[in-house]
Amino acid sequence: MKKIKITLVGGGTGLSVLARGLRQYPVDISAIVSVADDGGSTGIIRDQIDMPAPGDIRNVMSALSDVETKLENLFTYRFNKDALGGHALGNLMLAAMYDMTGDFAVAVEELSKILNVKGTVIPSTNISPKLAARMKDNSIIVGESYIPEVQQKIEEVYLIPNDTVATPEAIEAVWESDVIVFGPGSLYTSIMPNLIPAGMKEAIINSSGIKVYVSNIMTQVGETVEYTAADHLEAINFHMGERVMDFIILNNQNIKGRISGYYDRNGMTVVDSDSRRLEEMGVKIITDYRLVHIDDQGAVRHNNKVLAEKIYDIALKEISTLQYRK
Repeated sequence: MKKIKITLVGGGTGLSVLARGLRQYPVDISAIVSVADDGGSTGIIRDQIDMPAPGDIRNVMSALSDVETKLENLFTYRFNKDALGGHALGNLMLAAMYDMTGDFAVAVEELSKILNVKGTVIPSTNISPKLAARMKDNSIIVGESYIPEVQQKIEEVYLIPNDTVATPEAIEAVWESDVIVFGPGSLYTSIMPNLIPAGMKEAIINSSGIKVYVSNIMTQVGETVEYTAADHLEAINFHMGERVMDFIILNNQNIKGRISGYYDRNGMTVVDSDSRRLEEMGVKIITDYRLVHIDDQGAVRHNNKVLAEKIYDIALKEISTLQYRK
């Protein structure tokens, strides 16, 4: 029986969390990952070697790897800053493979084989682009790590150079997908960089795959202050040029009294669903009281098992409906 093909689109920790949950299901997983990060170990390596950012790629590869736990821990091990610049070993391995092959997509593919990755990890573009944002006052901020620091409303983001193209592997994954999942992750700095390379927008719009957006639970300072779930979706629609999502998975539980005061002190609030607007936008709302995990310190996370369950349920129901109609 042919496996359901699910493509994940994003970056940061959110994508790896979702990948870890979905790998438990009988699905064929592809992950299209942003390579525009310019902070920390990743930023140093991309500047020194002029390669796409390896950090988010490394995290997703680790989440999908079938190797023993010790080898996975080795891959994510971060050297002491005084010794080797705080680099994660996985970043160095990707840099070495890139230096050997001269092609970042090939480097990711080859290292995926060594780590026995369950699925396909794909860089969104094969060069080292910079993310830029036009802010509310029309100023332009260049650099993924600098954009949130301005703490202004973001009007739009784009890549430099502006002729940056999507990798053929990313386009192919979108075309072949039964389900395409966007997020969870930082709206403008993790998800958007994957949507704007040339060729990707058209592939997503014309793909027959079911499109699912996973809304963040909390707003993010410097990116989505006061945003509702509908605002998140509207920003994606603006960059895509039309409405593309079929489903949105979101939290609708009142968790304010259960979360750490850290969020309030740092200007982060629970994302309101704004369900009426979402319905007007033509998306189906999926939610579950188990979707949010709050740890003993009041930190808020998606429950990756429940999130994966919801996505798998959508895939099964929608695909079986389409087959029945045929």
